[in-house]
Amino acid sequence: MKYNPVEAMKPNLYKYVFPYDEIPKIKFNNIQLPMDIPESIWITDTTFRDGQQSMTSMNTEQMVKIYDYLHELDNGSGIIKQTEFFLYSQKDRNAAEQCMSRGYDFPEITSWIRANKDDFNIVKSMGIKETGILMSCSDYHIFNKLNKTRQEAMKMYLDIAYASLENGIVPRCHFEDITRADFYGFVVPLAKNLMDMMNDSKINVKIRACDTLGLGVSHVGVELPRSVPAIIHGLRYYGNVPSSSIEWHGHNDYYGAVTNSTTSWLYGGASVNTTMFGIGERVGNTPLEAMIIEYGQIKGNTAEMNLELINEIEKFFEKDLDYAIPPKTPFVGKEFNVTKAGIHADGLLKDEEIYNSFDTRRILGKPPLVAINSYSGISSIAYWINSYFNLCGNEKIHKGDNRLIPVKNKIDSEYDSGRTTNISSEEMEKLAKLYIFNNYQNERAI
Repeated sequence: MKYNPVEAMKPNLYKYVFPYDEIPKIKFNNIQLPMDIPESIWITDTTFRDGQQSMTSMNTEQMVKIYDYLHELDNGSGIIKQTEFFLYSQKDRNAAEQCMSRGYDFPEITSWIRANKDDFNIVKSMGIKETGILMSCSDYHIFNKLNKTRQEAMKMYLDIAYASLENGIVPRCHFEDITRADFYGFVVPLAKNLMDMMNDSKINVKIRACDTLGLGVSHVGVELPRSVPAIIHGLRYYGNVPSSSIEWHGHNDYYGAVTNSTTSWLYGGASVNTTMFGIGERVGNTPLEAMIIEYGQIKGNTAEMNLELINEIEKFFEKDLDYAIPPKTPFVGKEFNVTKAGIHADGLLKDEEIYNSFDTRRILGKPPLVAINSYSGISSIAYWINSYFNLCGNEKIHKGDNRLIPVKNKIDSEYDSGRTTNISSEEMEKLAKLYIFNNYQNERAI
């Protein structure tokens, strides 16, 4: 080791930030760091690794199907660059082998192992070109879980990274619990040692900054270890890590997964690690679909990505994996762009852009809808019918159309009888066909 950690007689647990008997603290130093977005940024996926730990285990066929979906969603753009697999069970190895046999450029198949050479032999036997290696960074893990000194932990991590490089395999070093780690005392010397190994071997070495408990803070002027800008900036300028080798892996414990991931892009990290629909340990990981939207906002486009496919993936998760996506989940939930306010419905009827920030119908295959309930007026009913049946031009129903009156009366009678739930799409479809389209067809025949 050219760069030694700052050894500690006892663990530095940052108790003034993480007192445990209170909510964690945010400490400010008011240091302003420069934003520096890499020219090329991308997304990686851990649905099959971190994500799968949190839900019903997938079988091989389901994993291969989701891999196909990821490939079709990326659609040759290279934005969803990689996905990682466990390799411990025969099921996982079979799934990885079948996915590799597809021959897709994107997403590339990678793996994840613990920091021991027995696990590394599995990677070698599979012919996988890159593997994640667990390198816990905080003293919570080094002292209290591994029962090692910082020096011993660093030597163990570098030994396994060296073995990876000896075999021509890219090591992706997972700096676990980086938001509670001694950044200059352990993270920086570990990163610098790894970068020296990269330069000597001429093989890429990656660092995944893992916000294991979701403690990262995206605000500027925040102290380490919680500052996402300072972590990314520090890896680049003190750890000598190039942007292309920095990846952020966030959790959503404090509702910060998406903003922290975006912040890592803004301050120089090229890659953000995600899962489909944010599945993952405890409250989940950074949602892949959310970072696609963030990518589009930063870069001004989503390249050739096929975003409408997200609807199909959502249905697969709910039907085949029995995973219920909360209906109000942004961009993917069934009600994410459903308005319940009558005045909003009237605005949508006049101009969809008033209450819809982009064309969700064209981009996501999800038209904006209104919920039909006891507060719904004629405008809501007219907008629901137009949107649900995709009526355009002269076929659109306007709120002055007399055919809407019996529909409104039927809905009002439901609530006058004590109903409290929304009118379902199936019920609205029947009412529209009975009172609108039946009459409409008769009128056209005349």
